[in-house]
Amino acid sequence: MMLPRLLRASESVDRLDGVTEKLAHRLRRLLRGNVVDDALRGAWIGHPAHPLIITVPIGAWVCSAAFDALGDREAARRLIAIGALTAPAAVITGLAEFSHLSTVQRRVGALHLTANLVAQTCYLASHRCRTRGSHSAGILWSALGLAAVAAGGALGGHLSYALGAGVYEWQEGPEH
Repeated sequence: MMLPRLLRASESVDRLDGVTEKLAHRLRRLLRGNVVDDALRGAWIGHPAHPLIITVPIGAWVCSAAFDALGDREAARRLIAIGALTAPAAVITGLAEFSHLSTVQRRVGALHLTANLVAQTCYLASHRCRTRGSHSAGILWSALGLAAVAAGGALGGHLSYALGAGVYEWQEGPEH
């Protein structure tokens, strides 16, 4: 299987280390473990908030594809807008988590962030095209955005499930 190998390869992109370390350091300095940091990172629910919050833009964008397939242009356009408006909350909570990742996790996290920023850009372009009446161009941008969301989601899943980012941070761990 090629996908697991690609995901593991993302862990070795050490050219990102200088940039990701600086970003993590600045984020830690900005948040400084205060109440905002705790809120953004999910202390209020006992686990990272980011995986919960990302369901809104991802869900909206996936549903927009379904409405495109059904021919409901207006519903698709509105769902793209909902995704674009809620994605910044996912980015902010993700960056708060990023500030606490290990070096290898930050490598994957940076690629995850990049893929999702590409997705957001594609969906903004799609919404703009649709608003201006170019539905076919909007569908093309949405398809590219959905591909980027899929790549970002695969990297995010790898970050959480294979690399354990954020696992058991707010609690003791599973009881046996």
